[in-house]
Amino acid sequence: MKPRNKRILLILTGLVALGVSTFFVLRAFNENLVFFYTPSQIANHEAPTNKSFRIGGMVVDNSLQREPGGLEVKFIVTDTAQSVPVQYAGILPDLFKEGKGVVAEGRLNSQGVFIASQVLAKHDENYMPPEAKDAVKAAQANQNNVAKTLQNTDPKK
Repeated sequence: MKPRNKRILLILTGLVALGVSTFFVLRAFNENLVFFYTPSQIANHEAPTNKSFRIGGMVVDNSLQREPGGLEVKFIVTDTAQSVPVQYAGILPDLFKEGKGVVAEGRLNSQGVFIASQVLAKHDENYMPPEAKDAVKAAQANQNNVAKTLQNTDPKK
């Protein structure tokens, strides 16, 4: 085989390998892609019925029901316009509370109940872990002490 033909064959083989690997990467990405829907979108039948997706909204006050002796919980998620009942079997996150934001991942069953496989509690952008809050307070106190010390020292002495 001539060197020119070997080079062309090598380039074509590389292009085929690149195309096949790109196909598999995009296919895996598409299978793992999870979209976010609000209760209003679910009520308008915009959410998929055969695929996992995420629902987000606020947990309705007094809607949380726990099964005695089990991990199964039921609650209602709303976006203030529409509401969707959610069922979850597992341990809820520490930040999960009625009246607070939540994101749940799962599927919608035929009765219109969202069966969650995962529940994530949302918090506002002002949330700070206690350790970080203490560190910020200590830094601010230290900065105030330094400022007072600088004000009390007389540079003329």
